[in-house]
Amino acid sequence: MKRLFMLLALMSGQSAFAESAPVSAEIVSDVPRPVISRRVGADAVQQATYIGTVAAGNEVSLGFPISGTMVERRVDLGALVAKGDVLALLDPKDLQAEERSSQAGVLVAETNLGAAQEAWNRAVELAERGVDSATRQEDAQRALVAAQAGVEQAQANLASAQDKLDLAELRAPQDGVITGAYEDAGTLVSPGLEVLRLANTDRREIVVDISEQGLAELEIGTVFVVALVSNPRLTTSARLARIDPVAESLTRNRRAHLLLSDPPPGFRFGALVQIRAVSDGATVVSLPISAVLNPEGDAAVWLVDRDQNVVNLRHITLGLNFGDHVRVTTGIELGDEVVLRGIHSLHEGQTIGRSVSQ
Repeated sequence: MKRLFMLLALMSGQSAFAESAPVSAEIVSDVPRPVISRRVGADAVQQATYIGTVAAGNEVSLGFPISGTMVERRVDLGALVAKGDVLALLDPKDLQAEERSSQAGVLVAETNLGAAQEAWNRAVELAERGVDSATRQEDAQRALVAAQAGVEQAQANLASAQDKLDLAELRAPQDGVITGAYEDAGTLVSPGLEVLRLANTDRREIVVDISEQGLAELEIGTVFVVALVSNPRLTTSARLARIDPVAESLTRNRRAHLLLSDPPPGFRFGALVQIRAVSDGATVVSLPISAVLNPEGDAAVWLVDRDQNVVNLRHITLGLNFGDHVRVTTGIELGDEVVLRGIHSLHEGQTIGRSVSQ
């Protein structure tokens, strides 16, 4: 009974306290809100490093334009060759027989031409003496024209046979190194079948696969510092020359091609290199699309004023999209701090706190 009286008294006190102390509907904090932001500048580009491979800037596939049996391949993978060197040979027996047949054809055609010329001369002489008719002279003339055409055709056949003999020799079109050897002696090759691959040693490049986000920070002409993975002290420079328009189906990365400028001898084909972009004051500005207010219309971002620790709205002009990133062509300068997350809950002049990582 005593416990019941104490419980009722306690409940009565709590009720009176609740009626006398109203509860606020909002919890107000004086602590400035931290933001997820990033400074726009060269640091983002310079911090990104990639691993690429030294490749040939100019590489050609070599094969025979005619069919035949390859009887000899004179070079192997990695061989250095000079322009005009014979790299492989087809069996010349059938081609030599065709050449001899064409030579005989020329001899026959020239003999027929001589006979037709004599017949034409006799027909003209007889027609002048009035012994033969004009019709006989016309027939002789047609036979002479046909014989002349026969000689030209036979000579063309001989030239074709001789050209085929030349084509049976696969020669290097330029100085370089053999980077692919696909067919061996004894193989029956068809026209256009790739037998060898030749790379020009005078022009070397670096190929590297870069994500869409990484490409958003780069532009054609960007300069990179390049170092050999096996010997980091051996360095050179390269310039971004082109980017493949089609992305890899699995990784969605795109291949970038960087031209090496005066590479040291250690930069051989297939060598692994580490590359890092160098800022030249013309860094491309890109942001996640999620950091842009109204990207389909009057695009804007929140810039942080660290002197006052407030945010201000800045209207910008957008460029190309690269995956989930977009380039900014105007409105943002190097060194500006842009809010990346929570952009829809900010207002002009709002006081903010420190920047935190994502």
